[in-house]
Amino acid sequence: MTTNNDIRGIIFDYGGTIDSRGDHWSEVIYDQYIANGLTLDWETFKPAYIHAERYLATHPLIKPNFTFADLMRVKIAIEMEYLAQNGIAAAADKALAETIADGCYRHARTCVGEAATTLKALAEHYPLVAVSNFYGNIDSVLRDFDIRKFFRGVIESAVVGVRKPDPRIFTLGCVVLDLPAEQVLVVGDSISKDISPARAIGCHTAWIRGRQWRDDDPQKMLAEKSTTLPEIANALLSDFKN
Repeated sequence: MTTNNDIRGIIFDYGGTIDSRGDHWSEVIYDQYIANGLTLDWETFKPAYIHAERYLATHPLIKPNFTFADLMRVKIAIEMEYLAQNGIAAAADKALAETIADGCYRHARTCVGEAATTLKALAEHYPLVAVSNFYGNIDSVLRDFDIRKFFRGVIESAVVGVRKPDPRIFTLGCVVLDLPAEQVLVVGDSISKDISPARAIGCHTAWIRGRQWRDDDPQKMLAEKSTTLPEIANALLSDFKN
């Protein structure tokens, strides 16, 4: 990441970057399954996770007013129905699905609460925009977590019809900021979906490293320097403190 002399505005990814300390949400959900006694290995869980993502992409089950809690109830129900149909009998327990969804929501609320301090500090000096692959309800999610107020605008894939890793979604973020890409910092947790496409249009980048999607290229991760949200704030706000 470059110094604050180069940056005039910031684009934040949401899922993974702000709401899970950099961890891919497949890992967060899998943790909840294991913590709540659902015995399955990763290779059994993985197709259920992918199935739910693809199902939600083609079926308008998520309404614009849904909070993250609402979203997780729908998503976990789809995953567990898939698991039950594929031999995991315990996954038919609807009460267990509710418990897992609630655990995911509480985890997100905790992580967003931690990130809010950084977002607030940055928003006092830089315009912020959120750019996210999401389900059509990101605005409601941000408002429920009380961080929508920090963002000048929100670019959501389900609304604009462009999904990461298509660099055009970051171009839309630059338009909202009314800044050239060379003056914009993109903060994200995914090298393939955030960092690489943002660099392709000339943005500066900061990678928040957590547990990545397990199929991602480990060589790309080894070659990339990571940071944290507090470190970003310290670097960008150092001159304002002097």
